[in-house]
Amino acid sequence: MRIIFMGTPDFAVPSLKVLYEKSYDICAVVVQPDKPKGRGNKLTFPPVKQVALELGLPVYQPERIKDTQFVETIKELRPDMIVVVAFGQILSKEILDIPPLGCINVHASLLPKYRGAAPINWSIINGDRVTGVTTMYMDEGLDTGDMILKKQIEIDDEMNAQELHDMLSILGAETLIETLENIEMGKIIRVKQNEEEATYAPMLKKEIGKIDWSLDCRRIKNLIRGTYPWPGAFSYYEGKMFKIFKADIVDEDKSNHEYGVITEINKDNIIISCGKGFLCVKEIQFENQKRMDVAAYLRGHKIIKNTVLG
Repeated sequence: MRIIFMGTPDFAVPSLKVLYEKSYDICAVVVQPDKPKGRGNKLTFPPVKQVALELGLPVYQPERIKDTQFVETIKELRPDMIVVVAFGQILSKEILDIPPLGCINVHASLLPKYRGAAPINWSIINGDRVTGVTTMYMDEGLDTGDMILKKQIEIDDEMNAQELHDMLSILGAETLIETLENIEMGKIIRVKQNEEEATYAPMLKKEIGKIDWSLDCRRIKNLIRGTYPWPGAFSYYEGKMFKIFKADIVDEDKSNHEYGVITEINKDNIIISCGKGFLCVKEIQFENQKRMDVAAYLRGHKIIKNTVLG
């Protein structure tokens, strides 16, 4: 089976590696263009490109996958199937129609829930207890194609989006191989998605991370977990922005008339009132400073009790 693999970020790396390890004929790897990164704005290879080059696989980086010239390149490669894992561009119908075995996508949610760009983050932000991966035949819609296989995983109360991302990337690779084996054996049953159950997971923006202290403490903790590592959950202390990376819930059922108030400070913790319950903050980072646990921060900085956070 000749496969064109399309993927860009870390999430797609295990899927590419397992295809290679299982000796599938990967005739091309298509990746988003290199982008400047870091303080020096140095052009950096996307993770999938780095791995593809290490494996000796041919890499293509079209600015626009729909460009006529690149569509012709895909046709010339004569793939039996195109596998897409977090590629980052939408495939045209012309491309979808090229491979005789179709285009298969690995999506990091239990479709039709959380179609779109950031399913992992939103599943945690919304307090879900279960998520997973779905393999599907791609069509012209946004994650709307017929489903093939689903595998689920529990979301632990302390799990952040990075940890869930890493687990789902492995599960996605395993599910991809099972999907391809079933296709080769003719065991696939296509399942249409129920549009009435569809929800969307839009791309995260920086402002998503701003903490609304009037919310209950569990929702705020979910925001902290779900926006890690980017954009991060943040608030303001005396006009200075700070991010919260870890926090515990205290007195979850207690309603507070005053919220966003630093109610207690000890050598290890900062306690902040929420609309309901309190957050015991464990790890923070102020603007232009290092990330550190609260105990270390308090040894060198003063935080004033009863301050109202912005």
